Amino acid sequence: MKLSQFKFDLPEKLIAKHPSKNRDECRLMVVDRKTGEVQHKIFKDVIDYFDDKDVFVFNDTKVFPARLYGNKEKTGATIEVFLLRELNEEFHLWDVLVDPARKIRIGNKLYFGDDESMVAEVIDNTTSRGRTLRFLFDGTGDEFREALYALGETPIPKYLGRGEENIDKERYQTIFAKNEGAVVAPAAGLHFSRELMKRMEIKGIDFAFLTLHSGLGNYRDIDVEDLTKHKMDSEQLYIPAETADRVNKAKDTGHRVCAVGTSVMRAMETIVTTNHRLKPNEGWTNKFIFPPYEFGVADSMITNFHLPQSTLLMMTTAFGGYDEVMGLYELAIKEKYQFGTYGDAMLLI
Repeated sequence: MKLSQFKFDLPEKLIAKHPSKNRDECRLMVVDRKTGEVQHKIFKDVIDYFDDKDVFVFNDTKVFPARLYGNKEKTGATIEVFLLRELNEEFHLWDVLVDPARKIRIGNKLYFGDDESMVAEVIDNTTSRGRTLRFLFDGTGDEFREALYALGETPIPKYLGRGEENIDKERYQTIFAKNEGAVVAPAAGLHFSRELMKRMEIKGIDFAFLTLHSGLGNYRDIDVEDLTKHKMDSEQLYIPAETADRVNKAKDTGHRVCAVGTSVMRAMETIVTTNHRLKPNEGWTNKFIFPPYEFGVADSMITNFHLPQSTLLMMTTAFGGYDEVMGLYELAIKEKYQFGTYGDAMLLI
């Protein structure tokens, strides 16, 4: 497959800039992969397509306020710092991206906050944009994290074309977010409300949770035409034994396994065995899924409508069929579905 095969014209007005009024009331396109039948529903109708003992697998990663704005020493230039991951808790070392990168060198100091009380020093250049920062802070690890996060903003995607708003603090986070470490929210999971999950529970649908700390690689432009040459960023994952057991039991008894989002699908496909079973695991994944690909765990998937030439779109076409999904995207544009993190959803069954 080639990068150019995933290009399509997406009107700017169809990129959702804000979440729907209620989590579970965005639009839902339901697609039967066998017959090709398409139904247009509301997201909370998803419950109608699943039965007792079917399993939904969710990503319980928690987004942290990863975007900071600081000022460079001497010049006072504004520098955007995007926290990626903590490297060393004791010495307050963080792997970050900086913008504009050309203005930052090893040894430079950055000051954060109105009172410039938080100071960081650049101690390493790892890539053209990446840096390692050492934050100069006297206090415990918890005190440091609290102070750092108080300065940060919710890292909503840049393509939204706006800054953080109050609504993002709640809605750019799933209701089951638990394990902190993501800088990108698992978008498909954002549609689940407490009311919907209670109704699913009453119906007998089972829930299973794994953790994949989604990173900025989800939004990074692919710069090669031949997709086999693209390298995904590594992301940390954790699949507990309880989740593996619940998924495998559903498969053994002929019940459905629904992956809620591309992050869940990627995590499970990283760990799947040759006999299509899930194993407990704690580690990292840089798996890149694009057509053709044979999936081994989930037989249904919920996912948002993704932007052109994104790895998320590529995985969706791998699951639903390239021609079929690209055709569904044409239909989605015609029917004015909303795209992106805060957009509408698709159920492939």
